[in-house]
Order: sequence, then structure tokens, then C-alpha cells
Amino acid sequence: MQLKVGITGKPKKWYEQFLLSLLFVLPFQILPAFGQQTNQIDEKADLKKPETAFKEQDEKREVDVNFLFNYYDQDGDHSAVTGGIGTEELKDRALKIIVNVPLDSVSTLNINSHLNVYSSASTDNINDYVSSASAEDLRIQMNIGYTRETPEKNSTYSVNFGGSIETDYISASVGGQWSKDSKDKNRSFGIRAHLYFDTWLPIFPDELRRTSEAIIETNKRRSYNLELFSSQVINKKLQVSISSELVYQKGLLSTPFHRVYFIERDLPKIEKLPAERWKLPLGFRVNYFINDYVITRLYYRFYSDNFGIQGHTASIETPLKLNNFFSIYPFYRFHTQTQADFFKGFKRHSLNQKFYSSDYDLSAFNSNKVGIGIHYAPLWGIGRFKFPNKRRVTRFKSIDLRLARYSRSDGLNAFLISTDFAFAIK
Repeated sequence: MQLKVGITGKPKKWYEQFLLSLLFVLPFQILPAFGQQTNQIDEKADLKKPETAFKEQDEKREVDVNFLFNYYDQDGDHSAVTGGIGTEELKDRALKIIVNVPLDSVSTLNINSHLNVYSSASTDNINDYVSSASAEDLRIQMNIGYTRETPEKNSTYSVNFGGSIETDYISASVGGQWSKDSKDKNRSFGIRAHLYFDTWLPIFPDELRRTSEAIIETNKRRSYNLELFSSQVINKKLQVSISSELVYQKGLLSTPFHRVYFIERDLPKIEKLPAERWKLPLGFRVNYFINDYVITRLYYRFYSDNFGIQGHTASIETPLKLNNFFSIYPFYRFHTQTQADFFKGFKRHSLNQKFYSSDYDLSAFNSNKVGIGIHYAPLWGIGRFKFPNKRRVTRFKSIDLRLARYSRSDGLNAFLISTDFAFAIK
């Protein structure tokens, strides 16, 4: 669960400034355009027969806008930046804006913009062995997708593309999905594919930058994800689903500023991992409706890769509906995994090894995550208001609050709080 960090104090590059502007400007440039189109329909509908006007009013879709805020705080003493020892203190503040714009009765445009501002006590250790005050950096991400339904074939397809930027990392992605439902809507099957094109802007540990140790064969990474998924309604109370994914990665899979220390010498090397990685997750999900007030959601995932890691994840979430608009959902997740073939702790590697890492994300550990969520969604919304001098009405639909505590057997502990404010604009 460690986040990658970079050297701070540098001015933002032009593309960071550009994407940061898009993060907040683009979603809200689309809303007025859609609202203007809606108002024109309203004015034309007023001149038509009542039954025609009401039909067109019913066919109109709302623009859904979600504002998600997330705060994450972790601490531990196995930082990969300093070779498997040292502070892992990190604080991450994130804002995500999700906008779903219906283009017509069967197609939707989705815009997902994401900003992370994070500070890490280990960041300064890229330059020094002793950590100073926590340094701060940011990550900018945006994705745009298009979804279209084909009612006569009971199928849906979507395409999306996006990108993200950090101080030392640039990523672009493209993907698509196709799914088909049975005639009675009780069974569905689908396929999803994504391609990621990543480029490192490598930052090396300070003491290695002018040595032969700071050499990498490539700064590119490519990831190819293919997923098959299916769901089935067994009866009125039971629904099951299964998903299988194949992930192939090639290129620079290590982190250039992760140090590794060896038994034979004091000077470290940078982390070195194989140039190819295969991942195979297999997941099962079961939703059981106990009654109108209680639902049980069970999930299990098996994971295996060619690094030698095998993992098992199990979770349970039990939403409790207290009334028609208020519910709480306690949840728990357990994860266990074996260590990678080339993982060892501080000063436990030998110089004759081909691959080496002291990143405890690749170690053997157990983890627990426990928390509770609160969902508040009145039937007619929490409130309504209008934009100044506009006919568009904004409905404040719902609020979600989620609190969680995460702990890992290697000593890493984290706290998470997130909120989701949902609005609809007509």
C-alpha cells in the first residue's frame, strides 16, 4: 500500500499545469452545454400538445455528478526508499470528480478526474539518509469514457481513454468493454480490456546518481489487462458473479529510487526486478438478500503471479437498512500472501543475485481491514437549488461516509476516511 514518491520543490511542468486545469475546468464546461440543450427542449415542448411534452420530459436524463474526498494516513518502519528500514509515514488527500452525462436515451459520456496531494517522510530520503519534514507531491489523473446500449440485442459496449502524471511518472491508457444480458436480465456475460503505456522520468538515490549503479535498460512499461466476467441471479435472494483476469506487464517494473543493501558492502544498489510479469486474479462474489433490511455481500479472490507470490483475499460487507433513506454497512477484509522469490530485508541480499528487492509490498504478510460506512439518501433528495439565472435544477441526492482501519503483520498501519456527495442536474 505504499505510494511512489518523487523529489519535491520543483516547479510544475507545463503538462502538469495543463492537466490540473482540465481536472476542474472540463467537467464543468460540459454541464452548461448540456443544460442549454435541455432548456431548448423545454421551450419547444411548451408549444406542443400536453401528452407530447410530458413524453419528452420523461425521456430526459439527469446529469450525475459525484464529489469524492479521501484522506489516507499510514505509518510503518519498512520503507523501500531506504532499503527496507525507516519510516513509511505518509498522508494522502484526494479529490475525485465523476460526471456522467446522458447524450441520448442509450449513450452516456463519463468524465473521471482525480487529484492526489500526498506527503511522505521517506521522500527526502531519496536525497538524504535522515528524514526531514514530510515533503509534498501530487498526482493528476483524468479518464473519459463513452457507453452505448443496444436494447434490441441486450448488449452494452464502452470505450475509454485517459492519463496520469506524477513528478517521475507519466501514464496513458485506453480500454473497452462489451457485455450482454439474457432476455430476462437474470444472467450477464462480458469482456473488458485495457492497455497502459507508462513512462518513468527516473529519479535515483542521491549517492548513486553519478555511479554505474544508476543505469536502467528502459524507462518504459507496458501493461495489458484482459478480464472475463459473468453474473447470475439464482433466485430472488441470491446472486453470484465470477471474474477472471490475465495481466501481462513488460518493461521497467522496479522503482528507480528504491534502495537495496547487500551483505558484502555498504553502498546500495537500486531495486532490480524481472522485465516481465504475469498476474492471474480469480474472483467470486455472492450477494444474499436476507430480508428487506439486511444484505450480505461476500467476496473471495485468489491471486498468483510469476514473481512467486500467491495470495488469498476474503471480505464481507453487511448493509443494514434502518429506514427508507438511511443505512449503515460494516465491512471486513482479510488478505494473506507469500513473498516474492527475490524479496529479502535490509542487508540480507547477496551480490550474486540476479534480482533483488526490499519492498515489503512483495514480502509475506497478513493484513486486516475493518470499517463502517453510512449511506443517507432520502427519496426526494437532501435538497434542491438552482444555478443563478438558470433554469437548471440541482438535486443533492445522497451522502456516503466511510471509515476504515488497516493493519499489516509487518507493522504497517493506516487509517482511511472517505466521503461521496452525489448530485443530479436536470
